[in-house]
Amino acid sequence: MSHVVARTACRRLLAAAATGVLVLLGACAPALAADGDGSIVSLERTGSGLEVSVDVPADADVDLGAVSASVDGTPYAATAARIADGTSRVQRTTVLAIDTSNSMAGARFAAAKLAATTFLDNVPDDVAVGIVTFDSDVQTELEPTTDREVARSVVEGLTLSRQTLLYDGVVQAVDLTGTEGQRTVLVLSDGADTSRTALTDVTAAIDDSQGVVVDVVALEQSGRALRALDEITGDTGRLIPSDSAALAATFSAEADVLARQVAVSIDVPSDVADGQVSVRVVLPSPTGDVVAESTFTAVADDTSVSDALTSIPQVPGPSASAGTPEWLVYVGVGVFGLGLLVALLMLAPAKPVAMSAEERVSSYTLSTYGPGPTKEQPEIDLREQASDAIAGLLDRNEGLDARISARLEAAGSELKSSEWLLVHAGVFVMVSLVGLLLGRANVVVGLIFMGLGLVGPWVYLGIRATRRRKAFDALLPETLQLMAGSLSAGLSLMQSVDTIVREGSEPIQSAFRRVLVETRIGVPLEDALDSVADRFDSRDFRWVVMAIKIQRQVGGNLAELLNTVAATMREREYMRRQVAALSAEGKLSAIVLGSLPPVFLLYLLVAQRDYVTVLFTDPRGIIMIVGAALWLGVGVFWMSKLVKVEV
Repeated sequence: MSHVVARTACRRLLAAAATGVLVLLGACAPALAADGDGSIVSLERTGSGLEVSVDVPADADVDLGAVSASVDGTPYAATAARIADGTSRVQRTTVLAIDTSNSMAGARFAAAKLAATTFLDNVPDDVAVGIVTFDSDVQTELEPTTDREVARSVVEGLTLSRQTLLYDGVVQAVDLTGTEGQRTVLVLSDGADTSRTALTDVTAAIDDSQGVVVDVVALEQSGRALRALDEITGDTGRLIPSDSAALAATFSAEADVLARQVAVSIDVPSDVADGQVSVRVVLPSPTGDVVAESTFTAVADDTSVSDALTSIPQVPGPSASAGTPEWLVYVGVGVFGLGLLVALLMLAPAKPVAMSAEERVSSYTLSTYGPGPTKEQPEIDLREQASDAIAGLLDRNEGLDARISARLEAAGSELKSSEWLLVHAGVFVMVSLVGLLLGRANVVVGLIFMGLGLVGPWVYLGIRATRRRKAFDALLPETLQLMAGSLSAGLSLMQSVDTIVREGSEPIQSAFRRVLVETRIGVPLEDALDSVADRFDSRDFRWVVMAIKIQRQVGGNLAELLNTVAATMREREYMRRQVAALSAEGKLSAIVLGSLPPVFLLYLLVAQRDYVTVLFTDPRGIIMIVGAALWLGVGVFWMSKLVKVEV
């Protein structure tokens, strides 16, 4: 008995200390009723005064029309109504935390489902109900909702598993209640906790929740387990021992408590409610007055008690990427740092260039005979300096320079290799920054965007080169026919090439213009035409060049030969377009089916990161995502082979 008295005294001391801290912080801390008849469970400041939610005892038939209220001892006009009638603005949320461990098997689990269903049948319609289960894992089965049919279906679908993560389940249920309005957690458990979470962590989480009331239904428990559940209820909740037979009645009584709550609106001037005030509500009943009292610190207009509590500065928690593997963080930081280093190297000043003979003479004349005519100094172009710096790097790697130049030529770009690398580095840095911003510093999202910034420009060049090659092949029959017509009119082969330059379309025009220029500086015509076939990677044009070479060696009617080749290409182009039209649906399906999973995964990483983080942190999730990627790759490869038809 002495232990119970000592524990009660400690709780009262802790409650008094917590109330003092909340007053210093400017938060609302409603107290229990002085006489125990009723209690104020929530306080809210409205435009016309105060709105108070009062718990009414079950045996009290209160007269709502005769309610009276006072603030700081001064009576004010008040009106009362049942919250369940929908006339109050109080937001109420209740979360059912249900034990689904194997110890609940049999009659206990059937009684638990019946009790939860009974609670849903009797709880007022305005109360949002959520469901959390705990066994070997803690699951949020239902977010708080007023849809009772959905809640009943969730209760019917509950299953059992091993272990009892009671403490973790209570913490998750408290978090699920949110931060606004009147919040209650109703816990049902029949066994002791088996997790590694300490009981003090649970009580601390409840204290930090700022107003959540935790009621615990102990199903046929005793001893240490019962004392632990009593600790969870704290100073505001209740411990309700029960058995399987009385479980439904217990949950029905909990629903009736919510149905009996009364909202009292008090017309209080704003200057009266300024600062710390004491509120007293009296509800008459035939068996005696129900009195509820509370002392609180008023907050800004239109701010509820829970809003005031949540306005207290919180200690920052772990970042959104706390679950990211450590090696992935280092990789992300290293890649991003490498990108910034490349950008700095590109902006480095160019190496000084040696003075020419003319500049040396001008410098000597200036030092000997004084200044002559003023020469305008060229402005320093930062872009040119960065381009020159990259060009110096490419000079030491001729193979890379040649590959980049070939890709740029195939895509029809007029940029030099150094300028392209400068643009590529800028795109990489910008896309990486955008990814980090969209992902809210999430390393996984940042790495994905870095990969897009690294590969994207090359993919763009490849797409442009493909489109340019297709346009070249599509215009080639008309070009050959124009060349054949020029030859039939008596023009030479070089003159027919000049005709194509003057009357052709892009990209044929620019390609043959280069042929004309190369032949004028001494390159053989066959070699110049071969270089066009290589740049466009055109198999059709290679046949044309081969036909021209054979004709120039053995002789013959070149115009007739070109007409024959043009007719063959035209028929092949017609067939190619027909095949493309027939296979367009299959190609679109392959694109959609192949891109939908990674795009949706990227969306979830940005919008609902916690939902998919387990795929990157849990070994089973990593195995699943690697397997899914492999199967997706096989599927994309197989679909690409099915829709690709060679003509």
